[in-house]
Amino acid sequence: MNRDKRDCPDCLGLPLSVTRREFIRTTTAAAVAVGAAPLWAIAKDTGPAGQPETLVKSLYDSMNEEQKKTVCFAWDHKDKDRGLLRTRIANNWHITEPQINGDFYTKDQQMMVRKIYEGIIQPDWHSRIDKQLEDDAGGFGNDQNIAIFGTPGSDKFELVMTGRHMTLRCDGNTTEHMAFGGPIFYGHAASGFNESADHPGNVFWPQALAANEVYKMLDEKQRKQALVEKLPNEQSVGFRGTSGGFPGLSVSDMSSDQKDLVQKTLQKLIEPYRQSDRDEALACLKAQGGLDKCSLAFYREGNIGDDEKWDCWRLEGPSFVWYFRGSPHVHVWANVSASPDVATNA
Repeated sequence: MNRDKRDCPDCLGLPLSVTRREFIRTTTAAAVAVGAAPLWAIAKDTGPAGQPETLVKSLYDSMNEEQKKTVCFAWDHKDKDRGLLRTRIANNWHITEPQINGDFYTKDQQMMVRKIYEGIIQPDWHSRIDKQLEDDAGGFGNDQNIAIFGTPGSDKFELVMTGRHMTLRCDGNTTEHMAFGGPIFYGHAASGFNESADHPGNVFWPQALAANEVYKMLDEKQRKQALVEKLPNEQSVGFRGTSGGFPGLSVSDMSSDQKDLVQKTLQKLIEPYRQSDRDEALACLKAQGGLDKCSLAFYREGNIGDDEKWDCWRLEGPSFVWYFRGSPHVHVWANVSASPDVATNA
């Protein structure tokens, strides 16, 4: 497909670096000929609980030398133009050139990549993320790319999937102290580049509606603290640490029922991902003091329609940043670690 037809002015880069630590075609044809199950199905049936990681190893083992040379890298590979490649994120980028559904991968490998994707995403969200990919990139595999860092099956490896409105990771918790294997990005332009105030059809807008329920419960003094005039730079999701200075209203200054709604908002944010990643994100948050160490900010800038239904907002703690930017369409940046001591270049 012609990528330029789906590009938008604000989806053309914005990198973030966070410093821390072929199945051969004839073999596949032969397996089908004798009725053997394809490799991705065998891995699915025999792998341990971390099925996506099992499939990453199967995918890696199936690659020929040309494929490995193109999409596989050392754990701490640095690109001369993009820095530490494994931990980079952007709102629209391609970590490697080959598209998942192109000629570079065999059909069996394409299926394995799809199964890895499905394993990272909560089943209830498969259709919703597929809709986002259809709206923004022509469907799964048509504008996405992958890279593998480290050696799958070892104590450090990670698959990264990128494309417009996507940076997704599969690391089997080998990336120390980081939830989701590192910073992630998701977005959706369901009804065009400039969405209306109600963001019709946007699969992620319910997250903002949940946050706005918190705002509705705030009293006048709390709203004054929670409202911030100017949006931070979109890619600014580095950790501020325990010194604080987070924008908005501290969750610790909220009532118990208000805190309950913040907790529900948090659950909405992590809902799309598999249980192990959700558990890890919550464990990282707990390690830094939980939601009471976070603040919630709503931004006047970017408020589509001037309707006090806040399109842009941010939940932030010492080493927890979830930045929902809904103007002109939804972009969301998330960066979660167990400790602010994890060095970042954000």
